Amino acid sequence: MTTGLPPFEPPWAMQNPHLQSALRSIGVSRWLAHRRSAKLRENEQRWLMDGGDGVRLQGFFTPAAVQSKGLAVLLHGWEGSSASSYMLTTGTRLLNEGYDVFRLNFRDHGDSHALNPGIFHSCRLDEVIYALADLQRRTHARSWKISGFSLGGNFALRVALKGPAAGLDVNRCVAICPVLNPDNVLKLMENGPTFYESYYNRKWAESVKLKQSYFPDRYDYDAFFGLRSMRERTRLLATRHYGFDSLDDYFEGYAVDRDKLSPLTVDSTIVTSADDPVVPVSDIESLPDNPKLEVMVTRHGGHCGYLKNWKLESWAEDLIVNRFEGVGQGAMQNNRE
Repeated sequence: MTTGLPPFEPPWAMQNPHLQSALRSIGVSRWLAHRRSAKLRENEQRWLMDGGDGVRLQGFFTPAAVQSKGLAVLLHGWEGSSASSYMLTTGTRLLNEGYDVFRLNFRDHGDSHALNPGIFHSCRLDEVIYALADLQRRTHARSWKISGFSLGGNFALRVALKGPAAGLDVNRCVAICPVLNPDNVLKLMENGPTFYESYYNRKWAESVKLKQSYFPDRYDYDAFFGLRSMRERTRLLATRHYGFDSLDDYFEGYAVDRDKLSPLTVDSTIVTSADDPVVPVSDIESLPDNPKLEVMVTRHGGHCGYLKNWKLESWAEDLIVNRFEGVGQGAMQNNRE
């Protein structure tokens, strides 16, 4: 298949997966993202979205400067936000391509901790779908696109899977390094460099402390902070506050590996890297043979890195635009560069 998209091949010195993963969040990357996204941010509108049952989610809508090609929705990763560097640069790229851009904050991400007493967890798909239905009503969007990164990629795939039955007119999905099997993700971090688990654990603790400042008597905060591992902290919240009988039940609630994507009817692309230190590439082996599902595996890229040069420009953004423009609609199962 001809896609018009060069393969991802970063300079030799940028091929290290940990460098690719970290470059997205270091100071110079944040500075560049802030600088490059000036138009996106200056014209954004802060919207409070109806998530159903009294839930409120926060999002940022930036209309195209000229006649719009349509709506593009972006979903961030766990403990990221609508203001994460990759969200700003991807949003800017899509805006420059002529799309209206909407960046959603999941519950308890960004500065939205005070909006809902209930705490975020990864099985809260219904409120995301409800909020996107609210977005669709407000914008009158049709045949719109969605893309997500890491956990946001997981959510994007589930929106593509479940959203049409709820009336969402989404017709293209691109998931960058999506979480497919959350238990395997946690195992990889537990057995890999300690940096990743420490980083996410620290970010999570900061988020829970912020939640505590708004709802001081709502949760067993002392019990949470008394634990040190992500697994035990997740188990505590899943079984005590998320309503699951076990940690396995919680993980199964948002896994999208094995045959979960068999009913998928929206053209969707999963791209992941063979050297991803957070999401094990082996999880793609269980994905179904569905003509609507394209799976791409690159040699390099780290976790949601895909920086193609020292200007810190993103190949993943090229891919998102490429697929949103309708190139490569057919499936390329397990296509390896």
